[in-house]
Amino acid sequence: MSAVLPEAGPRVVAPRRPALYDTETRHVRAGRGPSYRLRHRTYMWLVDLAELPRPPGPLRLLAGFDARDHFGGGLPTIRAGLDAFLAARGAALPPDSRVLMLAHARVFGYVFNPLSVYWCHAPDGRLLHVVAEVHNTYGGRHVYLLGPEVAQSGGRTAKEFHVSPFFGVDGDYLMRLPVPDERISLSVRLSGTADGARLTATVSGGRRPATAPGLLRAALRHPWSTVGVAVGIRFHGVRLWLRGLAVRPCPPHVPQEGVK
Repeated sequence: MSAVLPEAGPRVVAPRRPALYDTETRHVRAGRGPSYRLRHRTYMWLVDLAELPRPPGPLRLLAGFDARDHFGGGLPTIRAGLDAFLAARGAALPPDSRVLMLAHARVFGYVFNPLSVYWCHAPDGRLLHVVAEVHNTYGGRHVYLLGPEVAQSGGRTAKEFHVSPFFGVDGDYLMRLPVPDERISLSVRLSGTADGARLTATVSGGRRPATAPGLLRAALRHPWSTVGVAVGIRFHGVRLWLRGLAVRPCPPHVPQEGVK
């Protein structure tokens, strides 16, 4: 996607304290081939990259944030990885900018993030960029640099990365990724594919303080949540295959500059 972006969006009052969101993810497949719906409940973190949470004692096993899990994975911090990605596209952030990240944290040392979202704010609070980082189950990752309009009215970008084995690398996404507040409501819609298949993915849920009791309750409600995400993706993939949907081979993917 081109790094030529629209002017910065309106000023957004972004929270500084980390938060947990009890989320429900829904996927709806339509168009050519069998229709399919899935629903998965878990929880996600909203954190400021300058102040990553560090739970007390043994609870650290339930919430680890590691630079290896994002962007190129070779820089000391997640923020450094983001900055390298943006600089490679001529979209570097000004000093004292703030970045909020929505993602899963490591649980017992394991994490799988199908989608991580970064909201990049100027020092005065204006939203400059939204960054969507996508991982697939083949071990690949790809990052989309988006303008601030995706936080309000939504924005389109060409699909450039193989995610599902039942879709090719064609079509385009319509993404609407507003900054979370008391609730989260994200949507990604894939359309314009060569075979006419369409996919709508949404993430919704309510916010709760990221206190030690709150984290413990979330972990008890969704034990080893990150493994649950990865297993759930494969489970639904097997169901679609059993319904006769053809599996498409994963094409080679050249890592992006700043994501190597």
